[in-house]
Amino acid sequence: MRIRPPSRAEVAWVIVVTVLYGIATLLVLRVAGHGVGKWMTLAAHLFEGRLDLGTALGTNDTVTIAGRTYWVAGPLTIIPFVPFVPFHALWWPSRFIVSALLGIGAASLMLPLARAYGPGGRATWWLAVLGAFGTLLFVMSIQGNDYYMTHAEAMLFTVIALIEWQGRRRPIVIGLALGLAGLARPPVLLATIPIAIALSLSGPGALRRFAAFASPVAITVLVAGAYNWLRFGSPLETGYGISSIGPDLAARRAVGVFSIRHVPENIWLLIFRGFDFQSNFPYLVSDPRGQSILLTSPALLAAVGAGIRARTPAMLWAATALVTAVLLLYYGEGGFRTYGYRYFLDATPFLLALTAIAARNHFGALERLLIVMSVVFVSIGLVLKVA
Repeated sequence: MRIRPPSRAEVAWVIVVTVLYGIATLLVLRVAGHGVGKWMTLAAHLFEGRLDLGTALGTNDTVTIAGRTYWVAGPLTIIPFVPFVPFHALWWPSRFIVSALLGIGAASLMLPLARAYGPGGRATWWLAVLGAFGTLLFVMSIQGNDYYMTHAEAMLFTVIALIEWQGRRRPIVIGLALGLAGLARPPVLLATIPIAIALSLSGPGALRRFAAFASPVAITVLVAGAYNWLRFGSPLETGYGISSIGPDLAARRAVGVFSIRHVPENIWLLIFRGFDFQSNFPYLVSDPRGQSILLTSPALLAAVGAGIRARTPAMLWAATALVTAVLLLYYGEGGFRTYGYRYFLDATPFLLALTAIAARNHFGALERLLIVMSVVFVSIGLVLKVA
C-alpha cells in the first residue's frame, strides 16, 4: 500500500505543536530541580540486570523486598529512556525530553483524530487544538514528571487505536495500541471490552477479528504479569496495595484500593471542585488532589451531542464509562500533587472522539467558546507551575 505523504498543513501542525510544547517545557525546566528521574534510574539499572530503584529516590509508591526497592509503575515507560543510558550528562534532563516527545506525539495525532471523527473544514482545526492544548495532555507532558508521562504515553497509543478504528480498522493494530496503552496506564485496558464487542459485531469473520484483536492485548497483559512476578513474586501483585505512601493516602487505601466508598469524594473532585484563591499572583490555587473537569476541559461537554444509537458512539461511551468507573473507585483521588483530575486523561481520548462526532451535528459559537475556555484553563496549569 502506498503511504500518502503529509500535507503542508499537517507538517505545519506538527511544527506548531513541537514549538509550543518545547517552549512550555523549557519554561518548566527553568524552575525544576536537576534530579535523575525514576524511569531513567530503572533504565540504567536494567543494563545491570536489575529492576529495582535502589534507595536514593525516596519511598513513595515503592515496595522494598530483600533490601531492594521497587517502584510500582509498569514497564513500558522504561523503554524510551534506554537510549540515554550511555550518556550520563543527559540523565537528569531525559525525563523532560521523553515526556515532551510523548506529548508532542500524542498532540500531533489530534489533527488526524479530528479528521477521522469530525465534520471536516475549520472545525477540524478547532478540535485538534482542543485535544492538543485544551486537555491535561499539555500540562502533564511538559513537566518531566515520572507519573505524568505515563498518561501522555497511554494517550498516544489510545489515540493511535482510535484513528485506526475509524480508518482501516485492523484488529491487530487496535489491540496492540490499546495493549501498549494499558502497559502505561492499566485502566485503559477496560476499553478493550466494548471495542472487542464492536469488532465482533462487524459482520462475518468475527472469531478471526476477535483473535487478532485479543492476541496483542493478551501478550501485553502477560508482559505486565511477568514484570510483577520478577519484582514481587506474583504476576497478580502490582504493588499498589502494599507500597509505601503518605499517611493521608494510606488511610484511604485502608478502606480498599478500589472501593465504592471512594466514589463520592472522587465525584466531588472530578465534577465540582473549583479553584481556591490567594492574595498574590497568580491568585488562583488548584487542589493538589484533583480539580473539576469543567474547569480544565469544559469543551468535552459537547460530547453529549454525539448520541449513543450508532455503533461507534455507543462503543466510545461504553469505553469512557468503564474507564471512568474504575478511576472513581480508586483510592488515589484525582492523582496526588496534580493540576486537574489527571487520572481522567485515561478516558479523555474517547471523549475527544465523541466531541468530534458531535461536531458533525452542530459546531457553532458555543463549541468554539468552550474550546477557548479549555485552552485558557489548561494554560493556567502552566502558569501555576512556573509562577
